[in-house]
This record gives sequence, structure tokens and C-alpha cells, in this order.
Amino acid sequence: MQVPRLLINLKAYPQAVGERALGIVRQAERVWKETGVLIGIAPNLIDLTFLASRTDLPIFAQHVDPVDPGAHTGHISPELIKFVGARGSIINHSERQLMLKDIKASVDLLKKAGLTSVVCAPTPEESASVAVFGPDAVAIEPPELIGTGIPVSRAKPEVITESVKAVMDVNPSVKVLCGAGITSEEDVSAAVRLGSYGVLVASAVAKSSNPLRKIEELVEPFVKI
Repeated sequence: MQVPRLLINLKAYPQAVGERALGIVRQAERVWKETGVLIGIAPNLIDLTFLASRTDLPIFAQHVDPVDPGAHTGHISPELIKFVGARGSIINHSERQLMLKDIKASVDLLKKAGLTSVVCAPTPEESASVAVFGPDAVAIEPPELIGTGIPVSRAKPEVITESVKAVMDVNPSVKVLCGAGITSEEDVSAAVRLGSYGVLVASAVAKSSNPLRKIEELVEPFVKI
């Protein structure tokens, strides 16, 4: 499965649920078709089926549990998100952390289901640890910068370069995404220069008064690659 260059996490922002989330998806779909830059959307769980049935864009879950379908009340299995049309899932976001054994199990189950896995990690060392499991991508996100508007590519550029090296040393097939504080074309360009394959963003798009313009801005560096 191809990893999106721009993966947009809508979290649980009220500006990005229901019809508002669909509006963001439609705008992202327009940019994808105009530029050829693949964009993924990770909506709140309640919108997963609603959005996946209305777009060709890859729709991601924000989290999956390492369980098979069955008697698991309150859990979300990879097979179930596949059933409703999702193409993959974020794993171990700083707001939904997992133990290493559960990260591995989740990656394995997503692979078994033919779905894409994007595992978040806060440090180069943890990026290497989760890359061993063979996810499709690792997203480096220092949690202290998430939602601050201060991009990791500016505040801690060494975290990106060291994470890229650490992941490549372990498993060169794993893509590295950059998250935390990414809000502008300049931030994305810096991340790409530092070796990032793509970026993981949230509030920059989900809370934007003009999501279309913001998405166009964020994909521009990838158009130039």
C-alpha cells in the first residue's frame, strides 16, 4: 500500500466531524487529483465509515487495537476498519500510546489484513525500535511540540535526521514521516530537506478557516520533488 505524502489527522476537533470532515476530504481529493500528491485522512472513529464510502482517498483509522474480530467490546480490530473501507491506521500516537508488544501485534494484524500501518514514535531510538516490526511508515513526533505550531523541522531538526538514519539502518523499506507543529509550506520543505518522505499534520488543516488553501500549501513541496 502506498504511504500518503500528506496524512491529515482530524483528531476529535469539532471543526472536522460529520459534514465538515467530508468537506475537508472533498478538498483534499481535489488537490490530489490536481497534483498527483497522495493525501490520506484520519478522521474520528465515528466518521470512518461515512467518509470511506464517499472518497477514493485513503482513509485511515486514528487507532486500532491488536485484536481479531470477535468478543472484544469497545475494541477496534484491523479487520473491522477494513470492512468499513479504511486503508490503514495510525498506531501509537502520543495521545493514544501503546506498549511495544501491542504495537507489533497491531502492525502484524494490519499487514495480515492488507492495510497500511503508520507508527508514531517520539525519539530516534523509539523510531528504530518500532521500525523492526516492519510498518509501512514511522512518523516521528516529539510530543512536546504537538499542537504548538513550532515545527520539529525547525525546533529539533536533528530528531528528523537521526530518526531517518535510525529507521534506514533497521529497515530501509520503512518510510519516515515528520509530525508535530507542521503548519506551513516552509515547515514541509524543511522536513523534506532533512530526509522525511512525508508529513503528518492535524490542527493546521482540521482547524483552518480555509482547508483547501492550507492543503494546497502543504503539498506544494511534494509537487516540486
